[in-house]
Amino acid sequence: MSTPQKLARILASRSGGGIELALATESGQTLRVLATPDQIDMLVDELEDILNSPEEPDAPEPPTAA
Repeated sequence: MSTPQKLARILASRSGGGIELALATESGQTLRVLATPDQIDMLVDELEDILNSPEEPDAPEPPTAA
């Protein structure tokens, strides 16, 4: 897995039957992905879980992408 890049911003828009996400890094790279509404719903749930859980002082490496 590559080294994590620092996120600069995220843009989201509807594209056909899906949702396009554009993730821009501080180094100027942009990754565009097309997700289904169900995938976006799962992403929102995951982010809410992370934000609502206590922060761990020595958090392990993030999980590998599925």
